[in-house]
Amino acid sequence: MRIAMIGSGYVGLVSGACFSDFGHTVVCVDLDEAKIKALEAGVMPIYEPGLEQLVERNVRDGRLSFSTDLKASVAGVDAVFIAVGTPSRRGDGHADLSYVFAAAAEVARAATGPLVVVDKSTVPVGTGDEVERIVREARPDLQIDVVSNPEFLREGAAIEDFKRPDRVVLGVESERAQEVMAAIYRPLSLNGLPMVFVARRTAELIKYAANAFLAVKITFINEIADLCEATGANVQDVARGIGLDKRIGSKFLHAGPGYGGSCFPKDTLALVKTGHDFEAPVRIVETVVSINDQRKRAMGRKIIAACGGSVRGKTIALLGLTFKPNTDDMRDAPSLAIVQALLDAGASVRGYDPEGMAQAKALMPTIDYAGNAYDCVKGAHAVALVTEWDEFRALDLGRVKELLAEPILVDLRNVYPVAEAERYGLRYVSIGRPV
Repeated sequence: MRIAMIGSGYVGLVSGACFSDFGHTVVCVDLDEAKIKALEAGVMPIYEPGLEQLVERNVRDGRLSFSTDLKASVAGVDAVFIAVGTPSRRGDGHADLSYVFAAAAEVARAATGPLVVVDKSTVPVGTGDEVERIVREARPDLQIDVVSNPEFLREGAAIEDFKRPDRVVLGVESERAQEVMAAIYRPLSLNGLPMVFVARRTAELIKYAANAFLAVKITFINEIADLCEATGANVQDVARGIGLDKRIGSKFLHAGPGYGGSCFPKDTLALVKTGHDFEAPVRIVETVVSINDQRKRAMGRKIIAACGGSVRGKTIALLGLTFKPNTDDMRDAPSLAIVQALLDAGASVRGYDPEGMAQAKALMPTIDYAGNAYDCVKGAHAVALVTEWDEFRALDLGRVKELLAEPILVDLRNVYPVAEAERYGLRYVSIGRPV
């Protein structure tokens, strides 16, 4: 199949590279000339394990290419995937669909024959209806089917998620659209992976419902962690005890500083707004959004409390700045709120992250940055482990203690056993575990 991917960001680039690895011919389109030139030179705009090698292989074999020319890229293809950003709209929190609608109109004008237009971007219920209106208005002479095909990619594991997904959700409204999408995803269906064909609006809601449910699960265990701290229970044991129940499952039951990233914050907020628009409020999700926002700054206060209630004039080291490991994504990362809380309290902050330093510097230009974990810790009055990168999982805690001005370790990811940290003479604070 011949595919055009509109948008060469995280979703578009990973999806396009994986489709080409299935044997399809794919062109990834983006208006950013610098990004396209970099991709043509083999330079990735994002950090994602295995992506550079995947792109290199398929470019070499002639299945994957990059372009800024949407019109030429769309001509003669079987399907066009729209994978542009849908950020939260300033002021009201609704998803900003202007990029989706603009791309749809341009694709329709460029089409040279029957076409399937696929919404890969995360969009609210009813967006596909509007996209269909736009493309039919632009090209009443062509048969253009509109499909919803939400992505379920985890940053840091996106290639594995694309090639071995739990399911592929496809919202279709015609037989032709279903046939084209079945052909595109045939390599996965041959492996017996579930292909869930549903109505288009249902597919749009599945994406939001899935992300909101996971956000609820994260927020639930974080609140249980607070209760554990108050009662002397251990949140890790609680999580294991409930996670062994197959109705609950063990995933997304790791207490921490709150969720961030490109999906959960904006998608939960967009679902809340959709509920208001349809007069069917999702009150649980509304509460989750509020709790999660408050929790991130509360983690800053937790660090301050570990330092005796004041950090004025002190240096606090943060290990890990991205919202999760194995990505350079800083969007809505807990570190942003934590840093601001520490700065507001009069502290100096020094940070280090294995992959997110450039992005962090753009968002937090007033803090200091170190070249490695031990340089970050040196001379600090406390160190907080914010993101659980692998290289932070086996730090020399004796060396950490010697480098610190005060022996305080605040572990916001519960990476270390309490007894181990205390054995090295560290004043150790974690999440939801008794000291």
